[in-house]
Amino acid sequence: MTTPDHGDAVPAAEPAQTAQAAHAGHTAERAAVTERRLHPVTPFRRAWAPITVLAGWAVHDPNATQQQLERLTTTVLLLGLAVLVPVAGLYGFLSWWFTHFAVTDTELRIRTGLLFRRTAHIRLERIQAVDVSRPLLARVAGVAKLRIDVVGADDKDELAFLGEREARALRAELLARAAGFAPETAREVGEAPAHELLRVPPRALALSLALTGATWGAWCAAVVVPTVLWLTTHNLWTVLATALPLLGAAGASSAGRFAGEFDWKVGESPDGLRIDHGLLDRTHETVPPGRVQTVRIVEPLLWRRLGWVRVELDVAGSANSVLVPVAPRPVAESVVARVLPGVTVPQTLSRPPRRARWCVPVWWRGHRLAVTDTVFATRHGLLRRRLSLVPHAKVQSVRLSQGPWQRLWRLAEVHVDTGADKTVTARLRDAEEAARLLHAQAESSRTSRRDARPDRWMT
Repeated sequence: MTTPDHGDAVPAAEPAQTAQAAHAGHTAERAAVTERRLHPVTPFRRAWAPITVLAGWAVHDPNATQQQLERLTTTVLLLGLAVLVPVAGLYGFLSWWFTHFAVTDTELRIRTGLLFRRTAHIRLERIQAVDVSRPLLARVAGVAKLRIDVVGADDKDELAFLGEREARALRAELLARAAGFAPETAREVGEAPAHELLRVPPRALALSLALTGATWGAWCAAVVVPTVLWLTTHNLWTVLATALPLLGAAGASSAGRFAGEFDWKVGESPDGLRIDHGLLDRTHETVPPGRVQTVRIVEPLLWRRLGWVRVELDVAGSANSVLVPVAPRPVAESVVARVLPGVTVPQTLSRPPRRARWCVPVWWRGHRLAVTDTVFATRHGLLRRRLSLVPHAKVQSVRLSQGPWQRLWRLAEVHVDTGADKTVTARLRDAEEAARLLHAQAESSRTSRRDARPDRWMT
């Protein structure tokens, strides 16, 4: 019979000590984390919520609203306003008072909710973009909105509003933390410097909108439809009821796009490409490095004589969709080279076989294909050309499809799926070529993903 020595009792005490140490660590973390509130101007923004609900009810049933207002006296209306305004102000104040945020060593925490509490835990390594937005009234008040784009989340969390300096400092801190900087040095890093690559002049933007087919179509509809109605009905009220909305829609679409893309600037920094734009509402966006799945170079018909193109993006888990609203093609391709390092835009693309005209008359000529060592590229469209570039490393799956009519003419289509839930298709290809392309693309994607650089900030 043996008696255990004191050394056998040591492991039994380790779990209790570990639990105490973990508890002490969590207590120290809570003590070290300082929760902050939003800017004091925020209650004024949130106070509009009750008033917006009443306005929505009034617009939903205007007849009932008018009847109710006719029954009320001036004294009752004044008393209602005397109650509504303080209630709205109290709601805005309380919603601001119960909203906090804090940056810990591993996450950004946002606590909101007056009646129903909600706490968002945003892992710092999952952050892929932090955008600063400044609407017109916010610019007047000197505040900004911070929007956090997280991998795998459909909606962006936001902090509205913060002071402009605080918003930029917090953005720089979050990006530094996401890049792997230590918490004690993240605030000292500051915002990474940016080198301007492109700036779109307002004159070029206005001319590009004037040469867009959608703009011409909207204005033609605004002129032709009322004219036809006048010739058929000779009713002035019918013409005005149709013409005014069409003219308003045509003007709003052009003016809205001009205001949104005004003073468009693209700069390069260690944390990705930065995009600043907006006439009334200024927006500061970031294209996350390594998260771009597809780049599209759009070339409308009326832009070709000027050599202009538009560059659009598909970014995984992000709402960023425009990289360059309008620019000369060589300049746009130089910016694309910054987004997709090592990728060269193919200049020569192959056509489908001539028998494809029996499947798609006339428009078959607009379908082109090129596969290089770095990208899978397709182009479609005769009037409005769209060249889609998918890096091999971003291809998630490859599929081949062939309908009965295509099978008759020995044609097939190859579909390439990306991480942004988008599909790029090589249409009307020879069936044997499509089969070879399917296997070659699968192998290229596999080897490219193996050799691809990790998607990290500031690397």
